[in-house]
Amino acid sequence: MRIRIATVIVLLINISVFYAQEKPNILFIFADDQTFESLGAINNPEIKTPNLDRLLEQGTLFTQTFNQGSWSPAVCLASRAMLNSGLSVWDSKNFDKLSNSEGKDKVTPWSLLMKNAGYDTYMTGKWHVRLDANKLFDEVRHVRPGMPNQTNKRYARKFLENEPDTWSPYDTSNKGYWKGGKHWSVVVADNTLDYLRKSKEGENPFFMYVAFNAPHDPRQSPKKYVDMYPIENIAVPESFLPEYPYAEEAASGKDLRDEQLAPFPRTEYSVKVNRQEYYAIITHMDAQIGRILDALEQTGQIDNTYIIFTADHGLAVGDHGFIGKQNMYDQSMRVPMIISGPRIPKSKQIHEMVYLQDAMATSLEIAEVKKPNYVAFNSLLPLTKNSNKKSKNQEVYGAYLDNQRMLRSKDFKLIVYPTIGKIRFYDIKNDPNEIRDLALNPSYSKEVKKHFKKLFSQQKKLRDQLDLSSVYEKYLNNF
Repeated sequence: MRIRIATVIVLLINISVFYAQEKPNILFIFADDQTFESLGAINNPEIKTPNLDRLLEQGTLFTQTFNQGSWSPAVCLASRAMLNSGLSVWDSKNFDKLSNSEGKDKVTPWSLLMKNAGYDTYMTGKWHVRLDANKLFDEVRHVRPGMPNQTNKRYARKFLENEPDTWSPYDTSNKGYWKGGKHWSVVVADNTLDYLRKSKEGENPFFMYVAFNAPHDPRQSPKKYVDMYPIENIAVPESFLPEYPYAEEAASGKDLRDEQLAPFPRTEYSVKVNRQEYYAIITHMDAQIGRILDALEQTGQIDNTYIIFTADHGLAVGDHGFIGKQNMYDQSMRVPMIISGPRIPKSKQIHEMVYLQDAMATSLEIAEVKKPNYVAFNSLLPLTKNSNKKSKNQEVYGAYLDNQRMLRSKDFKLIVYPTIGKIRFYDIKNDPNEIRDLALNPSYSKEVKKHFKKLFSQQKKLRDQLDLSSVYEKYLNNF
């Protein structure tokens, strides 16, 4: 009898190991400050992203992916709090108070949900969440801060076309990404490759959270990458402005750190140099992503691994007079989102409206984990399986502090500046660069009213307490 019981126990253990091995791996790759318009094969012939292009060929691209906003000037802080908690923007503000490293409170962090589902969890790179990463993952390597150190010398650049520059993105003495002797993007890739070599021998599937600081400033990369982008080949955005008219009222003006990376008023040359360095660090990061994809293939794990690539928000880099991301224009709110893996369609594009924080819910469905009730975001897998499937978000909401609100549908965008009672309205379908403000055009008043009402509905849903009624009444009084 004891022999039979022992045999059954061994059999059950073997079965559990078999199913653990069959469960797919999940590799989450996270960029920082990468706008949607930075994919060479899709929307920007100026930039070289051969490995993201390769991932596009292997998977599905969500072309309308947005960040939900921020309660902090450090937009990445709010974005990552939403991502790792599943909470919507205003609820995520207190994520650290709702959760702990044991996941026993009201909110269980993403990594612990994966661990509880039988995954070996790993993290490297930028964290910037108000919880200790070392307590949330099985293995952690090189946790980085919100950004590499930025020097006064970088802020002091004059960007004068006919004078020598005072700062170089490939001068390693400027520290930043070079601090420690090896570029931080290379360190992230090295760490990831090391873990992939070990994981192929593991009994459990892995959940890897691989977070680059790139392409956040200081945008530094080796000289050969900067040389790929001669200034004379860099275009200025069609939406270029020397200064945005409501920047100060929007809390995105001269006092904001991000906006001090180019002089006021903006010059075309200063924007070109910033974009040159932005493209270079993206291409350098892309090369590291290529090393990771190669390692997945070389270790024989690619066929059983889902890859989710996205960024925490976009970046203006000269769009509408902004350099940073604290605004509601698509360049700053919209990001790449690529998913590849078993049964994910290849070379497909989906144009439904989604949030980047849907990455968490997507991974839970892949891992066959029931989504907790508090998770406000949705799995993207149903959209990949059914071309006729509609997103649960037919419009997306955006916010920045109490100074900006946004409602974006497929065809239109409403931006509200509450502190001055000002609105802007764009016909995205016919004006994708958001140049012609139609807020006071009587032909669009019906759409403006409709989008205001949708914004009010989103505010209620997301527990946004900001009262916009006076702004709406002021608009109605114009007609």
